[in-house]
Amino acid sequence: MIIAVASGKGGTGKTTVSANLARVRGDVTLLDCDVEEPNVHLFVSGEPQGEPEIVSLLVPEVDESRCDGCAACSRFCAFKALAVLDKRVLVFTELCHGCGGCARVCPQGAIREVPKRVGVVETMRAAGVTVVQGRLDVGVAMAPPLIRAVKARIPKTGDAILDAPPGTSCPVVATLRETDFVVLVTEPTPFGLNDLKLAVAVVRELDLPFGVVVNRADSSDDRVAVYCREAGIPVLAEIPDDRRVAEAYSRGELMVDALPEYRPLFQRLYADIARLAAGARRAEPRPDGPSRKRSFL
Repeated sequence: MIIAVASGKGGTGKTTVSANLARVRGDVTLLDCDVEEPNVHLFVSGEPQGEPEIVSLLVPEVDESRCDGCAACSRFCAFKALAVLDKRVLVFTELCHGCGGCARVCPQGAIREVPKRVGVVETMRAAGVTVVQGRLDVGVAMAPPLIRAVKARIPKTGDAILDAPPGTSCPVVATLRETDFVVLVTEPTPFGLNDLKLAVAVVRELDLPFGVVVNRADSSDDRVAVYCREAGIPVLAEIPDDRRVAEAYSRGELMVDALPEYRPLFQRLYADIARLAAGARRAEPRPDGPSRKRSFL
């Protein structure tokens, strides 16, 4: 089972939820897909496993001696990573998605692909939990290729938990694809509700089963609860607004370790996720019928 923990905005507590879920589950792979700001290792630290893997993206390189400036490459590129000025091709590698199409359509064979480093993938092992994290290089704008490299470490057997980036942009979509269940973490505030609705729209577009966890739930603002009830979204758990949790977090301690009374909450949460994910798999159409569109971004 592959679980993704996401949120429409930052600061709602998705890393708290994913790390504590991994701790109570044990023998699980926890993947930090927030490659621009990985922080799972602050709470589940362990011994490095092997050398970091350098991840590169293939970008175009133009042989000017063969290029005749026909502009077939720039017309093909949907991301405007190539431009032709005065029969000279300019390559903007920051915009390149590495699809390789420009090299294929070049009639002169003047384009070849060369690797451009985007970041590293690191693996650690701590107390029965394997932590995999991507770390995007400074100045690199393209996160999905590194996220795909992190997800390539998902084991073929056993459970995996993905800590997604915040928001609803391309890195989030790249993380959520190919998962079995999505946990959306929110907070009972107007901002939390607004961004939860955006995240719900993305998950529904991807046709993935999901539920909501409300963090810092001791609030008189019940708009999140009302929205979930009216939209038919299951609220899987409510985490109280407990100062002791914040204090443990500031020390880099997991909630279920510092405050064992919260362990049953996360155990029930994991059990509910497994039950709903299994129900969603049983409800999927048969192979001879319509099926979900599932592919990496």
